[in-house]
Amino acid sequence: MDSIYWLLLFIILLVIEVLTMGLTTIWFAGGSLAAFVISLILGNMLEIEVAVFIIVSVVLLLFTRPWAMRYLNRRTIRTNAESMVGAVVRVTEAVDNIMGRGAAQAEGKIWTARAAQDDVTFAEGELAVVKEIRGVKLILLKKKEE
Repeated sequence: MDSIYWLLLFIILLVIEVLTMGLTTIWFAGGSLAAFVISLILGNMLEIEVAVFIIVSVVLLLFTRPWAMRYLNRRTIRTNAESMVGAVVRVTEAVDNIMGRGAAQAEGKIWTARAAQDDVTFAEGELAVVKEIRGVKLILLKKKEE
């Protein structure tokens, strides 16, 4: 009887994974499939089935998730602000971390800007590259000359 529940859990987790495509429930679907197989082989031994579910889910999560995130999510399209990482922006107010000032224009909007290193400054009008976004601040790197 336990095997039906494991099979139902497997199907539900797969449906959730297909709907979200987020690589979140697939690991637990694998654990529920393993528990389903164990329940068919050993009969109703719930403690062993639950242990197999947990062990297989954790092993799949720890050993295959890093690989899957690296190789399967390559085509993820960045949206909104995170799409600006790597973009070239124009400094509209001199950037000086020590003085606590600076601004840059990105995608038609003025952003507060800071240098990635405190000892680096940017002059007004200079081009810079967005290294990251922290809250509402652009973190800038010097643009390499081409």
